[in-house]
Amino acid sequence: MKLVLLGASGQLGREWQTFIEENGVDDIELLSYTSSQLDITHYREVSDELRKQKPDVVVNCAAYTDVDGAEKNRKQAHKINVEAVLYLAELSKQFEFKLVHYSTDYVFPGSKFDMKECPNGYPEKHPVDPINWYGKTKWEGEQAIRNTTENHLIIRVSWLCGQFGNNFVKTMLKLAKERNSLQVVNDQWGSPTFTEDVVQKSLALLERDAKGTYHLSSQGVINWYDFAQTIFTLSEIDIAVEAVDSSAFPMEAERPSFSKLNTQKLETEFGFEPVEWKEGLASLLKQLGAK
Repeated sequence: MKLVLLGASGQLGREWQTFIEENGVDDIELLSYTSSQLDITHYREVSDELRKQKPDVVVNCAAYTDVDGAEKNRKQAHKINVEAVLYLAELSKQFEFKLVHYSTDYVFPGSKFDMKECPNGYPEKHPVDPINWYGKTKWEGEQAIRNTTENHLIIRVSWLCGQFGNNFVKTMLKLAKERNSLQVVNDQWGSPTFTEDVVQKSLALLERDAKGTYHLSSQGVINWYDFAQTIFTLSEIDIAVEAVDSSAFPMEAERPSFSKLNTQKLETEFGFEPVEWKEGLASLLKQLGAK
C-alpha cells in the first residue's frame, strides 16, 4: 500500500511516521509531507505530486486547529479546513485513492442536555450543531468529502494528545515545573483520544477497507480537572489543583460543555475495544518519561 501523509509535522502526523517506523509495517510505503513541503492550499502542487506518486491512500493530518485563532482568522481556517479538503476529495475521485481525514468532537453542540440524553457520548448519526467557527469549518470539510467521493474514511477524535506537538498532557507537565498551583476547569466533559491509538486503529480500518464516518476515543467520561489530577498522580507530581468553571478562562471561541464521542460503531462493526482513558494516559506518560 502506497500511503501519502499530509501534515506530517503535527502531533498526529508525527505519530503516524513514528508508529510505522517503530512497528515495522512492511506492507506500507509511506511518503510524508510537512505543510512547508506540500501545502494543501497550493492546489496545483498537490495535484502534481499526487499525480506523480499515484498513492493508494492519502491521510490528511493537515488542519487549522487553533480553536480561538479560527474566530479571528475565519478565511484562513475555512481555506484549510474546507476548501483544501474539498480539493483533496476531488483528487480522490480523479486519481482513485482513498482519502482518510480526521475531524473533531466540536462538530456537536455539546450542551448539558445532550450529556443527559447521550451519557455514553455522541453517536456518529447524532445531529451536528457546532458552536464555534473551528467546529463549523471541520463539519463543512466533512460534508465536502461526503458529497464528492465515496472512497473516504472520516475519523472524529476528541481531546487529542500524544508524545508530539502541543496538547493538554504536555501543557500540564510543563506548568507543574513552573508553578506551585494551578486552576483547571471542571465543567467541560469528554474523553481523551491518544494519537498512538488513532494511528493503530486507522491502519486496522484501512486493512479492512472501511469507509464512512467513525468515532475514535477512550473509554470513560471525565472533565479537564479530573484529567489534570490524574496526570499529576500518575506522574507523582505534588501540586495544588483548584477546580474552576469556564468563566475563569474567557476564550475567543465558545467551548462545548460535553463532547464525549460514542465509539460503539467501531466496537460493533470491527470489534475494536476502546482504550480505557487512564491506561492510555499511563502509556503516554511512560513515553514522555514523566514517570
